[in-house]
Formats: sequence, structure tokens, C-alpha cells
Amino acid sequence: MTKAEPAGSALALAPGSRVGIIAGGGSLPVEVAEGLAKQGHQPFVILAKGEVDREADFAAYEQATLALEDIGLLLPLLKRQGITHLVLAGEIRRRPRLTKIRPTPGLLAIIPSVIMALARGDDGLLKVLTRGLEKRGITVVGAHEIVAELTAGEGTLTTTGPKQSDWRDIEAGRAAAKAIGTLDIGQAAIAVGGRVIALEGIEGTKGLLERTRDLRGHGRLAGKRRGVLVKCAKPGQELRADLPSIGPQTVEAAHAAGLAGIAVEAGHSLILEGPATLARANALGLFIVGFPATEPADAR
Repeated sequence: MTKAEPAGSALALAPGSRVGIIAGGGSLPVEVAEGLAKQGHQPFVILAKGEVDREADFAAYEQATLALEDIGLLLPLLKRQGITHLVLAGEIRRRPRLTKIRPTPGLLAIIPSVIMALARGDDGLLKVLTRGLEKRGITVVGAHEIVAELTAGEGTLTTTGPKQSDWRDIEAGRAAAKAIGTLDIGQAAIAVGGRVIALEGIEGTKGLLERTRDLRGHGRLAGKRRGVLVKCAKPGQELRADLPSIGPQTVEAAHAAGLAGIAVEAGHSLILEGPATLARANALGLFIVGFPATEPADAR
């Protein structure tokens, strides 16, 4: 995603590999499916019931729909379809309701782990799911390993770059985002004038930017259009799912909040709909920059 070379390289899938996608909301699962098809691997798409907002884009692929509470049926479905690799892609806005989960023999064995993971937060749950699947013969891979071109590269990615004052905001926001990431709260922070003014909570980046826009509108922030949205992976995060991401809507919301730009962790973040995202940032005069990752890339 830099002006030079991509940040990563695509996963080499052996002949005969069959890839499944658990698809949530947004454009990421669509881009993963298209990337696999271009590589000659027609994916099997498992639509997360009630979460997918672009179902029509999956019409060309074999598919099934699975409710979150039917997680116990996932492994038998993968085995029936001959799935060797699985990608978790897209936004899941809610957690499964434990009281409505249909128990299966395989699921009963890991229910205590699932309950403990739910208590720890989103990343804990993802780790239990990925490791549980891998113990049963399914290789879980990250979306960035399939469509490496979505991975944010290092450096300034837009026509406009950050000013010196913006780098103070980037550093303040990075430190804050890492701090809340340690607590598995969120992946983003906003800094203005060298200090953090808002942290991402359960409402996600969209809600964070809306709060900042409201603060600006109410006169709680300085009137000039500066400040930076910073997104980075949580320390020790399961990088095969839920990587921080931005897209055209993020750019629009950042502009509406009066921010000067967006900074993401290079190699640990995704830029969805890349050409459209960068073009919109350029049109609005916002910068997008990738800063160096601060921990090893493999957090498995």
C-alpha cells in the first residue's frame, strides 16, 4: 500500500487447498473472496447470519449461512466441504448469546474455554476459536496473508503528509491505542494538540469519530482542523483476525471530525478498498501514514 512496494506477500496455497471464509460485515470478506478467485482458489463462504451487508457480492461462490449461536456446527460444515484453510474476515457486531448456543459433543469440550475467553474480551475469544480449529486440522490464515496488497505499508501513502505537529499527535495516539489494546478495549485513539482527547470503546472507530465530531461542534476542541486518528494492533493480538482497518468511510468520518489525517501501524493494519480510500483522502486533503510496528509481526 505504499507508493513503492506492498507491505507483505501473499500466502502460497498448495494445489488442492480449499479455503473457507467466515464473512462478516464490510468490504474485507468481499476483497478476500475476490483475491482467492484471482489466485485460482474458489472460496467457500460462510455468511455470519445478520452480520453481512454485502451478500450480493458472494453470489458467485458456494456458500452457507451460520448463526453465531450455531458455532458448534462450524467444524462439521468445514469437514463436509473439505476446507483446509479458513479466513475470518469482516466485522462481527455482536457476540454469541451463550444461552442460545446449541451444544455439540465437540463444542462441549471447549465451552469452559469459550466462557473464559468471553470474559477476557474479543481477542481472547478469537484466540480460542483459531487454536481450537487448528487442533482439529483447519489452518487459520489472516486476510492479509491472502490479499497482501491490503496491508498498510510504511511511510506517507497520500499526496499530503503529516506536519511536525501531527507527529506529536501520532506518537500520543499510538501510545494511548497500545495502552487500551493491552486491556483488549479497542485499537484506536485520537490526539489533538499533542494530547489524547478520545479513545475507542465498544462502539468502534465509527463511534469514536462521531464523538470527536460532536466535541468539535460543541466547541470543546480548538477550531482549527488538526488532530490525528491513530489505529494499531493490540499488544500480543491474534493477527489472523480483526486487524485494524480503515476504508473510504473512515476517511469521510475523519474529515467530518476536523482531523488532519490518519496514522496506522504498518504491516499490522489493512487499508480496505485501497485506491478509493487513498483517492478520497487526497481529494479531502487528509494524510494517511504508516508508522513502524513496535512488536513482532507473528503474535500467534
